[in-house]
Amino acid sequence: MTLPTPRAVIFDWDDTIIDSWGPTLKALNKALVAMGEKPWSDEEARARAGASAKDLFKLLFGDRWQEADKIFFDSLRQLFLENIPIFPDVEPVLKELAERKIYMAVVSNKRGPLLRTEAKDTGFDKYFTKVVGAGDAERDKPDPAPVHMALAGSGIAPGPHVWFIGDSHTDMLCAFNAGCTALLVETKPPPEETLAKHPPLKRFKNHAVLMEFLKIYFT
Repeated sequence: MTLPTPRAVIFDWDDTIIDSWGPTLKALNKALVAMGEKPWSDEEARARAGASAKDLFKLLFGDRWQEADKIFFDSLRQLFLENIPIFPDVEPVLKELAERKIYMAVVSNKRGPLLRTEAKDTGFDKYFTKVVGAGDAERDKPDPAPVHMALAGSGIAPGPHVWFIGDSHTDMLCAFNAGCTALLVETKPPPEETLAKHPPLKRFKNHAVLMEFLKIYFT
């Protein structure tokens, strides 16, 4: 299938723009252990994570979800206090799209205020018209509500001409639910059986490969 020419590109944040899987898994397991659960392996976490922390902890702990949520976010903030790990080849991708005047936004399941702080601290906020996180829209990913919020005011409606670039099955499902074109960057590939339910239109091993594709695509 031909990749539609993008009028807008929406990016996930964690493990798509910033390399946060290691710190996130550490923070998640700290919360799980504190709540009396066994820590998750890398493989288990890739299969089970993807929802917003609020939705995940509500599912796991019910009315006690806020306890786990606080432990998780306090730990994550501490891990990111001195350094936000950015994928080394991601900024050329953002620059290429910006130079082509393509509308860009972020849709993430990271809590909105924290997400926007990280976008500002990395200096990447200049590339994005909207930065939408968990709790900003009526519902979080994979619901399409945050995609609609990200495109609001742009004059661009969700559709195949909107690329959604992410790393997880949740991102691919969100793109599907919004009617957008799903593209996967394989920074931490989800289990194939999970990905098969809503596969991406195209997959890239890393941001450098994505950049090479863009150079050819826009030629």
